[in-house]
Amino acid sequence: MLSPAFRSASLASLPSSVILVLSVMSCECSFFPALSVIFSFPVAGCLIYYFVEVFPNSREHRSARKAVQGIARTLEPDAELKRRMEEVEVCGSVDNKSRLAEECIRAGMFDDAVRLYSSCITGVHANEPDLLFGMAGACLYDGQLDRAQDIVDRLQRDHASFKPAQVQLLQARILEARGATDAALEAYEKTLPAFVGLEARCRYGLLLQQLGHVTQANFVFREIVTYAKRTRISHDSEQEWADLARRSMDRNA
Repeated sequence: MLSPAFRSASLASLPSSVILVLSVMSCECSFFPALSVIFSFPVAGCLIYYFVEVFPNSREHRSARKAVQGIARTLEPDAELKRRMEEVEVCGSVDNKSRLAEECIRAGMFDDAVRLYSSCITGVHANEPDLLFGMAGACLYDGQLDRAQDIVDRLQRDHASFKPAQVQLLQARILEARGATDAALEAYEKTLPAFVGLEARCRYGLLLQQLGHVTQANFVFREIVTYAKRTRISHDSEQEWADLARRSMDRNA
């Protein structure tokens, strides 16, 4: 057992602000046992509480996790793609092929993704909205804009309740890819109120920036950055959009 003198020395060696902040956080989280640990063993207690309760939800943790994932991709960049291919070889189910198609899109193999989705959208699966939505995205990435538009029209006609905001975002992106910038801006603006996440707003800001509407673009980017800070977003994909908005705003400064 640590002596009272050692505990006092530890308490004195640690800034009181650190102890106070972690104590308040433990109370806000209703993690009251942490209080006794923090005050009984100030240095060790604060470290334990930080790494158990604070660090897993922090930006540092997200950065560390992304760094590890980046190293893994550098060492074996096609590992996930190979795994999905092996799954299809073992069982060529629609689920396995659609997951491989998603991985092909991540790897930039857009024509392969289109072919995989095409092989899925047959028979009883010919009208499944999830597969149609994935196919539309693959066609957009592959530059098959007419085909992507046909599928979006089909989704909006036959599956109006299926991910309407995401389908509307896809429509906006198709219009942007066609160069119909005014129609694309209108489509993005229509998407924003219902879309959950930062992607639609960030794409809208990027198009405004591309068209020279820098003041409006910066306003959109500032909204994204402020929201990200206020909500402490933890999802990697959302953080990427927030980081892109921040970099874009910095370039416009």
